[in-house]
Amino acid sequence: MHDTRRTRVVLGVLLVLALVLITADYRDGSSGPMRGLRQAGGAVFGTVERVVSAATGPLVGVFGGSHSGSSSQVTALQQQVIRLRAQLSQAQLSRSQYGQLTQLLQLSGRGGYRIVAATVIAIAEGYGQTVTLDAGRADGVKQGDTVLDGQGLVGTVTAANAQTCTVLLATDATSVVGVTLANSGQIGWVTGPGKTSGSGLLKLQVLDASAVLRPGEQLVTSASVHDRPYVPGVPVGVVSKVENRAGSLTALALVRPYVDFTSLGVVGIVVVPPSHNPRFSVLPPAPPKPKPVPTVTVTVTPGAQSTPTPSTTPGG
Repeated sequence: MHDTRRTRVVLGVLLVLALVLITADYRDGSSGPMRGLRQAGGAVFGTVERVVSAATGPLVGVFGGSHSGSSSQVTALQQQVIRLRAQLSQAQLSRSQYGQLTQLLQLSGRGGYRIVAATVIAIAEGYGQTVTLDAGRADGVKQGDTVLDGQGLVGTVTAANAQTCTVLLATDATSVVGVTLANSGQIGWVTGPGKTSGSGLLKLQVLDASAVLRPGEQLVTSASVHDRPYVPGVPVGVVSKVENRAGSLTALALVRPYVDFTSLGVVGIVVVPPSHNPRFSVLPPAPPKPKPVPTVTVTVTPGAQSTPTPSTTPGG
């Protein structure tokens, strides 16, 4: 492509249009006329991205092997460098995502979830926590589908077009997920901290005001009506800290999610729920309980030498 005045003008117009659409999108939220425009844009750009990705390999191979008489040696070397860089990038991408895909397939197999594998192609900026995946209605994806990765719950599909879909992450402030505690069977719900919290911990509330919550308890998703927006049995996280329940009608705790939301890559969209509730069979091994730490108690008797007496107290 030659750097001409017309090229620069077209590029400038496209950039300005993109900024206008982004600004209007955040002001309008997830409803209204901009939602349809955003979905149409996702379909267009999702299709373009797939076409470019599919076409890059063959084109690089053709240009890399073309050595016509009119091609200079410098051009041939530049094309070879481009080809080698593309091959190296594809190899690195495959290695980095192979482990994530393997864990995803193992988790979905244990839970009986039929999934469509997808990758994150865009991350929303601003207050909302959403990502865009490269799978859509053409792959069987529907609004309300559960999204997970090899560690546990990622979120739920809020919008889908032919080629892409938008996922609301479980860490979003508007996310509410019904959960069941593995040890006690207590039911409740977790809400996302949003971007205003730097801890990344989910907030847990259970229905039973007299429930005793303990750090280390594991949570899975509860069954939803028609398995939407969440299929049952997906690992959610582990209770990290029990909050003060003074003045609250429900027990409160903070939950550390299994999923690392800062490094999402390969995920799975559950397109067919399990035939039966897997309950807690998909959970990873429970974290080990803290070992008692030996301490020394000094007993002082008047007129006698103090004698240390060993004792053991839990937790240190």
